[in-house]
Amino acid sequence: MLIREATDADWPAIWAFFQPITTAGETFTYPTDMGQDQARQGWLLSKPDRTVVALDEHGTVVGTAKMNRNHMGNADHIAGASYMVDPAHSGRGVGRALCEYSLNWARRNGYTAMQFNAVVATNTRAIGLYESLGFAVVGTLERGFRHPAHGHVGLHIMYRVLDEDPTW
Repeated sequence: MLIREATDADWPAIWAFFQPITTAGETFTYPTDMGQDQARQGWLLSKPDRTVVALDEHGTVVGTAKMNRNHMGNADHIAGASYMVDPAHSGRGVGRALCEYSLNWARRNGYTAMQFNAVVATNTRAIGLYESLGFAVVGTLERGFRHPAHGHVGLHIMYRVLDEDPTW
């Protein structure tokens, strides 16, 4: 799997899975009716932030991640990231590769921690992945997310320190 910076030419491939994922309303806090222009503007970030795509052996975009400063001012050393994997390619390590990539990006760019602001409590696969990479739930907004099938569920804040683990 190759992970590289996303380009404008990648957007149609990203949108092909971005749109159904956000429309389903199960894992992201984006509007379920988000239009393509708004989505593109919010996902394809400019430097110093970064958006990447994961490509399979055929050059097909199978996932994407965006990485950015989570806070400003005296908390600007905390990074944030979001990930989307094409459901047709789930369970193949794409999410793990993107998450590991973002952790390395954050460390290389001087961030000392990474925080996920809104991990839906029913998204157990993502939570398991993040915990396996050293993240912990540091707080939960009880009933913070209106899940279309489960009703009001928790919205986790997850956090991981980066500067205490020399293996990253």
